[in-house]
Amino acid sequence: MTRLAWKNLLHDKVRLAVTLTGIVFALVLLSVQFGLFLGFLDTSANIVAHNQADLWLTAPGIPHVNGGSPFPEKRRLKALSIPGVVQATNYTVGFVNWKLPAGSQESVQIVGFDLDSGLGAPWNVVAGSVADLRGEDTVLIDDVYKEKLGVSHIGESVEIFGRRARIVGFTHGIRSFTTAPYIFTNFKNAQNYMRLQADETVFILVKTAPGADLAAVKQGLAREIPSVEIFSNEEMLDKTRTYWVFGTGAGTTTLMGAILSSGCSSAPSSSPKPSTAPPSTTSANSEL
Repeated sequence: MTRLAWKNLLHDKVRLAVTLTGIVFALVLLSVQFGLFLGFLDTSANIVAHNQADLWLTAPGIPHVNGGSPFPEKRRLKALSIPGVVQATNYTVGFVNWKLPAGSQESVQIVGFDLDSGLGAPWNVVAGSVADLRGEDTVLIDDVYKEKLGVSHIGESVEIFGRRARIVGFTHGIRSFTTAPYIFTNFKNAQNYMRLQADETVFILVKTAPGADLAAVKQGLAREIPSVEIFSNEEMLDKTRTYWVFGTGAGTTTLMGAILSSGCSSAPSSSPKPSTAPPSTTSANSEL
């Protein structure tokens, strides 16, 4: 049977070549589509995935991590009074304008975090250091966006939302799902760049004690600070990924393309079956 199958395959070499080409193309398309989808999942919420916080305190009704709203920073002190909470730090993510050398504007996302706690800090720092952000008007950007932002080296001065900023380091591979790159800085600088009030924050990141009951801490925070919403890091991750990957349609389209490619690659190729002529029947002459 195997020998017969090979003979059938090799009988029409042109048809075999066309079939194999179609299968290879479908498999390549499948790999590309699934790669894009996985890339979307990673970049859509990477600043949440790499965040070391256990809980997030936010203004009510935010759609995702990139759509936060300011609220009073003093709620951080209430959070610190809850049993099981060992850290509660200010954190902000927001869109501002970056002035390019030619004078035009580019949208970026300021990420401001507390340097002492390290919650929400950048990762993959390849030049400079996070400690260099202790200086006033200092920022870290990703080296992928150097050309986009008109930056070439450490020490270069730029303008963010009408305020001076100085490049003190570069990360590598921290891409944004949107077209607006992430710009990391300390929380006080972020307040200035985003023009927040001195007593405002966009998020409060909470770190719990080892072995603490996360659900119990969450309930305690909700009881003492009823004017905020509280999410675990996983909940914020899912919330952000769901919005950007599925809510915008980009991820759904890519995933559907991958599924269709999978169907094409697994579908058997149709080949004409050999025609079988019906057996001829001869009628017997009966002599009466």
